[in-house]
Amino acid sequence: MALPVLDNHDARIRYYELMLRGELSDQKEIPLPAGFHYANYADGDRDVWIAVEMSARELDSYAQGVEVWERYFAGHTALLPARMVFIENEAGEKIATATAYFDIRGIDWSGDGWLHWVAVKREWQGRGLSKPLVSHVLQIMKQLGCTHAKIPTQTTTWVACKVYLDLGFRPIEKNYVRCRDGWRIVKRLTDHPALEELTPAADEEVLHDD
Repeated sequence: MALPVLDNHDARIRYYELMLRGELSDQKEIPLPAGFHYANYADGDRDVWIAVEMSARELDSYAQGVEVWERYFAGHTALLPARMVFIENEAGEKIATATAYFDIRGIDWSGDGWLHWVAVKREWQGRGLSKPLVSHVLQIMKQLGCTHAKIPTQTTTWVACKVYLDLGFRPIEKNYVRCRDGWRIVKRLTDHPALEELTPAADEEVLHDD
């Protein structure tokens, strides 16, 4: 079978949880394209965050957005002005977001920063915003004293995986072993040189059977 054209967030792809890690010392900030600027989280931005994540298909509904917000952020809103970032367009509309965070499960004692909930509204994707946004949040992590960052992601957001690999992040060893077939899917879809030792997944291995 030949693969269909896949979206950058595509639920047809077999789902694997993926984890990358990288050093922050060599990370440089990538400038935003002209006409865009950063804005930090302010009180009342919860629904704006949900709207961005829904547009990017990271969330299916407003109700799910509220649930996710309660789980990740509701108990730490005092931290968000220093950690949650939005990109605004010339009209002042918040169109993208990412957060310099930590492991909310409380089981990672490494001191690594965690990059969470990176999203760009659908109509603003393809404008060269993702890498500047991620690089900016990584600089925030450095300012917060982190020397390394972890990035949780998944095969269904395979384009984001390519962005992180392009920025020098690499699969965590345990995840690379446990989710090897997931990384083979990323190899098939991106042909990224960082995964050159992997055999790409066959086309029939990329999509769900149903």
